[in-house]
Amino acid sequence: MTDLLGGWSVLVTAEHGGNDVPPDYRELFEGAKAELASHRGWDPGTLSLARSLAKGLGATPITSTVTRLLVDLNRSAHNPKVFSEFTRQLPRDERVALLEHYHRPHWDRARAAASRGTGARGVMLHLGVHSFTPILDDVVRTADIALLYDPARALELELATLWSHALSEALPDRVVRRNNPYRGAADGLTSALRRTFSGSRYLGLEIEVNQKHVRPDGTFPPWVSEALLGTLVAVLGT
Repeated sequence: MTDLLGGWSVLVTAEHGGNDVPPDYRELFEGAKAELASHRGWDPGTLSLARSLAKGLGATPITSTVTRLLVDLNRSAHNPKVFSEFTRQLPRDERVALLEHYHRPHWDRARAAASRGTGARGVMLHLGVHSFTPILDDVVRTADIALLYDPARALELELATLWSHALSEALPDRVVRRNNPYRGAADGLTSALRRTFSGSRYLGLEIEVNQKHVRPDGTFPPWVSEALLGTLVAVLGT
């Protein structure tokens, strides 16, 4: 969290930053190497991108590297999809333990940071950093970068519109989308925090970057973070 340009507090999170399987659960994933390495197991490139954006904004990122196939930190605890086929059939007490050990702490940290931010400056900007597979169900996703938001919240709509336009100008050879390939108001951490904080005090935007840009070392090229950071600071300063 940081004070940006004297008027904003910023929170950066990455819910799917890795595909780690804790030792106690490795038996569940025997033979699932391909699934863990795929987009179903994690969001490649997001851990380093979240850290880069947070550093540029003077913030401390809240991240996780536990595979979402164990428990999905960007789903509400009551969402049936919070557990995958690898964990859905576990006894109830073991599923509750997964939520208590991995899901709740991440959400509690984000909620506490948002609460501090709205109390300190009155306006908290939460950037959830994610990435998406270039092809899903034989459909090619054309976006290079996308911003997800709730169009019913006026400030989120305004910021996403201004930021996407700035990104398009800064990256004329790239495709920038809004609420594509996912809906910004769908179930997730930002949607949950919207229920806690008013639209005038909390703005939850998710950044989605196409995984086709992930380099062999698992990171995005510098232009991704540079464009996102440069245009965001410019937009917030106007």
